[in-house]
Amino acid sequence: MTSPELAEEVLDDLDLLRARDPRELLPAVAGAGAQVRETARLTREAGLERATSGGRPRGLVVVGRREGAVAGAVLRALLGAASPVTVDVVPGPALPVWMGPTDIAVVATRTGAGRYAVVPAYEAARRGVAVVGIGAEDAPLHAAVASSRAPYVPLPASRVRHTTLWSLLTPMLLLCADLGLLPEGSADTEVIAAALDQVAAECGPARESFVNPAKTLALELLDALPVIVSEGPLAGAAADRVADQLATLAGLPVTGFRLPDQRVAARTVLAGPLAPEGGADDFFRDRADDAGRRLRLLTIRDSDAGAHDDAEREPRSAGEAMAEVLRTAAEHNVPVSGLAAYGEPERQPRLAQLARQLAVADFSAVYLGLALDHERSLRP
Repeated sequence: MTSPELAEEVLDDLDLLRARDPRELLPAVAGAGAQVRETARLTREAGLERATSGGRPRGLVVVGRREGAVAGAVLRALLGAASPVTVDVVPGPALPVWMGPTDIAVVATRTGAGRYAVVPAYEAARRGVAVVGIGAEDAPLHAAVASSRAPYVPLPASRVRHTTLWSLLTPMLLLCADLGLLPEGSADTEVIAAALDQVAAECGPARESFVNPAKTLALELLDALPVIVSEGPLAGAAADRVADQLATLAGLPVTGFRLPDQRVAARTVLAGPLAPEGGADDFFRDRADDAGRRLRLLTIRDSDAGAHDDAEREPRSAGEAMAEVLRTAAEHNVPVSGLAAYGEPERQPRLAQLARQLAVADFSAVYLGLALDHERSLRP
């Protein structure tokens, strides 16, 4: 296991970071704000009115895998249970049997290639379903969407795998804003881009570990077995993204629990046989004495997750459940890393809060992978 001291040296050595980052993941993550601005412009140029001219649809289906599916889950959670439109996320290639001319399908994929992207577009055209395509320039999906004269958002070839979430989510936000499904100003792409830019400035590779929230989190996760606990549906969608990034970019297995529904399971794990023995966690301990990875609680919060939801359960809110989980962690000496502790989330719009948390997590996953030299270890 890489020692924290060695890992910190790697993270603060710019030349070594570049050598270990052949796909240029760090620049791609740092450019998330620019992605939002560029994709917003491309979306407006695509002419969404061709999909929205029929007014509010009966249902909205996002066809996507990996980052496309995460973007769809974020959109569904943002609209919430009170949405006047049914929102589903499916992997393709099949569309739900109920879809027809009163519905909209968004096919979201970085490459715009493969049957999981192309088949749904042609099937939607056959059924008279309005389509919005998102994918690479001149991809097969573009041709499929063009056959029904539907809007297509062409993503530049500079997009890097595992770092295109905001390129796929931005057109969906603008689509829902045009349909009147989101409150006024809640899908302000400039506010989201500014939040991502701020994280890039504070978490970039030139910032040393002791003043860099993302590098600090990467070092905390170096020998950890993360347990992600998320507050409400929107934070739950973000948690899925964080878990996937840590697994994909750093090879780190992650367990996740959504509050308030999984409160009991989360508390049981934190108080279970994997909880640390003895005193509180010591960052400077001798890692050679460790038997293996140690539990670490990672919290993802949403200040607008809502209070009591009138369900017959106790506690009745995600916030109350989070407080219980944090008490359990403290009682059993489980260290806590809080993405919500970064910045002042209560003063930011909801999507800006989410953007900041996801950006810090993306940087941390890349830093952790580079500290472990995971990118080069995957080479044949």
